[in-house]
Amino acid sequence: MSRYRGPRLRITRRLGELPGLSRKTARRAYPPGQHGQNRKKRSEYAVRLEEKQKLRFNYGITETQLIRYVKKARRATGSTGEALLQLLEMRLDNTIFRLGMSGTIPAARQLVSHGHILVNGRVVDIPSYQCRPGDVIGVKNRERSRQLVQTNMEYPGLANLPTHLEFDKNALVGKVNSVIDREWVALQINELLVVEFYSRKA
Repeated sequence: MSRYRGPRLRITRRLGELPGLSRKTARRAYPPGQHGQNRKKRSEYAVRLEEKQKLRFNYGITETQLIRYVKKARRATGSTGEALLQLLEMRLDNTIFRLGMSGTIPAARQLVSHGHILVNGRVVDIPSYQCRPGDVIGVKNRERSRQLVQTNMEYPGLANLPTHLEFDKNALVGKVNSVIDREWVALQINELLVVEFYSRKA
């Protein structure tokens, strides 16, 4: 299944606030569809599926990619759920979003794939690139690239910069100091339910 390109508010109405997907808020507080207001009690499977879908839609990844991240997180030491969130948070498109260079993760992905972003002085056009401590993230020294980022910075997606990042707004240069802590993950999610969901599948 390819990346979701449909109406974003429909997803946020169903799953709740997803800061990476959209900055807009829906007028209606209930899920979309004919039976949205008459939603019955959800099964345990439905609860776990919903948490998994939150991850998928917030970070803009496919089901295949998410399964790959889950398998990688299982091989890491410590909590699988925490390792999974760290892998997703350290993606280049998400790091651009958290630095405030774009309003949403899809907008950050576009900046990266169009070649506007430098990592350690080189153009990186792969949104899934895993940022590591010590990486320096900048903007291509071209007027169009800098103008795009400066326009985006007027309407950032999130107000607070996480402690594992630092950013020079004048030079448009950010630095990754460490791996993100769980408390700085902006998405409201129970990652253990996601791990449980994949325990039988992946």
